Amino acid sequence: MVTLLKNAWEGVIDPILRRPDRVQAAALCWRKGKRGKEVLLVTSRDSGRWILPKGWPIDGLDGPGTAAQEAWEEAGVRAAKVTPRPVGRYHYVKKLDSGVPAPVEATVYSVKVARLEDAFPEAAQRRRCWMAPAQAAELVDEPELRDLLRAF
Repeated sequence: MVTLLKNAWEGVIDPILRRPDRVQAAALCWRKGKRGKEVLLVTSRDSGRWILPKGWPIDGLDGPGTAAQEAWEEAGVRAAKVTPRPVGRYHYVKKLDSGVPAPVEATVYSVKVARLEDAFPEAAQRRRCWMAPAQAAELVDEPELRDLLRAF
């Protein structure tokens, strides 16, 4: 019995627990407002939590390109400039469609917003809101993302 449990642990359970994080690209969308920088948060489709637009890698696009595409699809952002180097990273656990939780590392790119469109792919599924980075930090759940927003 001990050997059977050890084999189960080493062959099935341990690799699942030790698998590397999945990766996503996130867009920290911003503009200059009357009182300084403002960032754009959107709501998640499932829980309605405030988040950054983000998504899985897209074939043919690099990290900044994926972040800009996600900003368009989830928030209607037309980007003026996307930084080629990340401004930070944060970790969270995403519940996959199968219901299985998966650790994710989101690489965050700065996206300066040229304009927002009213019609965009997920307009009916999300809300969006401009706010000061400090206010955004108070609304997100992930501690590393809070720190990133406070430092922005």
